Amino acid sequence: MYDYVVIGAGIVGSFIARELSKYDLKALVVEKENDVANVQTLANSAILHSGHNPKPNTLKSRLCLLGNKMYNDVEKELNIQILRSGAFVVAHGESEEKQLAELVETTKQNNVTEYELLSYEEAVKTEPNLAKSVTQVLSLPTTGVIYPWEVAFACMENAIVNGVEFRKNAEVTNLIKDSGTFKITINDKDIVESKYVINATGVNTDDIAEMLEKHVDFKITPRKGEYFVLDKRVKGFVNHVLYPLPTNKGKGVLLTPQVHGNILVGPDSKFVDDKYRTDNTNSGLGYVKENASLLADNIPFNQIIRSFAGIRATSTKEDFIIEESKEIKGLYHTAGIDSPGLTAAPAIAEYLVNEIMMVQDKYDTSKDFDPIRKKLPEFHSLPEEKQRELIKQDSRYANIICKCEKITEKEIVDAINGPLGSNSIKGIKKRTRAGAGLCQGGYCEEKVYKLIARETNSSPLDIVYDSQKSNLFVSETKVKK
Repeated sequence: MYDYVVIGAGIVGSFIARELSKYDLKALVVEKENDVANVQTLANSAILHSGHNPKPNTLKSRLCLLGNKMYNDVEKELNIQILRSGAFVVAHGESEEKQLAELVETTKQNNVTEYELLSYEEAVKTEPNLAKSVTQVLSLPTTGVIYPWEVAFACMENAIVNGVEFRKNAEVTNLIKDSGTFKITINDKDIVESKYVINATGVNTDDIAEMLEKHVDFKITPRKGEYFVLDKRVKGFVNHVLYPLPTNKGKGVLLTPQVHGNILVGPDSKFVDDKYRTDNTNSGLGYVKENASLLADNIPFNQIIRSFAGIRATSTKEDFIIEESKEIKGLYHTAGIDSPGLTAAPAIAEYLVNEIMMVQDKYDTSKDFDPIRKKLPEFHSLPEEKQRELIKQDSRYANIICKCEKITEKEIVDAINGPLGSNSIKGIKKRTRAGAGLCQGGYCEEKVYKLIARETNSSPLDIVYDSQKSNLFVSETKVKK
């Protein structure tokens, strides 16, 4: 019997798991995908928003502002990377300048204290490629950029080290409450029991709710956004996150410098019927290119190394839904966590655990909780003296597997065997960036799958790219009969 079962291991579920691990209780996280952070957290703009845009006096505005500040402690405790880029919201001409003035009022109402209006001449001093059509800029210096996969992994690793259990490839196929206990069916066969259940399933929150509730008062209406990734050789082309003025579709097409030097261009925003539709389209990517040109001149689209699309779990309600079920006591929902959900994630977890579920009134604080996640060395960024020292300790540091990102054999082996290890090509890419560079795995993918096979004592036929059904090989072709 568990005290809490968290369904879903995106960034919100991972922060919730870590928050629960601070208490003397038994918790389990179940995730239907083959990895943590594999749906909404996988494909987004990676921005820590300042809090300038949400509607005032909402959970979005409150938790975005708090979450932005909480990442200062998260950075120290979990050893994550934050690019403190700041942001510019741009306006073109008198009409848009009036809209920008209205946005300043929203910024004030949301208690964002650090902001400044700049002329084009002032802004272009720090952003030389700013579009010449821009006439005024709202500067938001508390905006930052993170590596979302790293943050989710760090949270879940820390939760696991502090006693939380985790199961991947564990889809909840039925959920009932019987005699005060939740019975959760996993993959149509295994049943786990829990006193409380937390629904943190992103695009599937309404589906999970419908397993128990007769009248679910929200619906997930997924929105798809498409992006380009520019190679890290363009690092410095933009120094800030560049926003257009927000609309009812969201924050619009952005230019976003990334932690590792790439630049994201996008997204567009389209409502789709399929919660798992992440294909790229000519129309979507064309829209992104056209609208990005309103932010900066001469965007180096000749440096595109990848395009992708992500789904956002927009709901039929304007605000985040973080509450106990109105019908089923002990069932808690975190639904409609679209932008600025990434920014708000640590605050969402704290709000749910401490203000909604009141866990501190039910369980003692764990005396053994360790908030620190020890990060393994990022070899290529170390001074040469330290690199030589590590090679003496372990010669696998001398074997570069991914030439684009300079990732070593030792780093990949550590990612395979860590507290939240992975046995998939994409899982290793997300943990180490092996395959994330210019050649997109063309050079190193073969080497990575061989390392996975060796470390897990598996046949190459069993190695997958991502999901359990994404095997790289069907059969051997050169074998003796």
